[in-house]
Amino acid sequence: MARNGDPQGDGGEPVLPRASSSTRLRSRSDPFLVVCRCFSVITSLTAILCIAVNVLSAFRSFKNGADVFDGIFRCYAFVIAFFVVLAETEWGFIIKFWKVLEYWAGRGMLQIFVAVMTRAFPDYTVKQQDLVLLQNIASYMLLACGVVYVFSGILCIGFLKRSRQQKEITREQAVQDLEELERRREELEQLLLAERV
Repeated sequence: MARNGDPQGDGGEPVLPRASSSTRLRSRSDPFLVVCRCFSVITSLTAILCIAVNVLSAFRSFKNGADVFDGIFRCYAFVIAFFVVLAETEWGFIIKFWKVLEYWAGRGMLQIFVAVMTRAFPDYTVKQQDLVLLQNIASYMLLACGVVYVFSGILCIGFLKRSRQQKEITREQAVQDLEELERRREELEQLLLAERV
């Protein structure tokens, strides 16, 4: 019989601590990466708002037929704002072909450009005050996100984020490898017990 301080069982063999299969190792998320993801979501939603405002403005411009130039301008703003949303997803395909979007200063300048395009040529008629208000909200929000990205890029926050993401991926892989080893250990223990019987 094993006592409290005695690591051996009845047969004199050491008792190994058994890892329960229900016990899962959880890696804690890096708070810095969580903040970066939240900011990326906010930026994406703001860019989507810019897309909606520019589409609505283009539709009204083409519908009236009076200002075709503004409608074409809004179509370009829509396309570039769509690139802002794609850049925030950080898909490898997008980053591969547009390396400048990998750097936060580049993203910030693109966001500022879209904000200025969204804000440009507002129609201050009484009928379209709601559209002007939406344009102002969308453009100033994306402008703020762009300024934050530019300053963060200057401070090399993007490099810090990429290095922490790499550490998180490595940590997750280590946890998966450890779980696989624990599973194999349990299988081998079961086989060893079956051979003894």
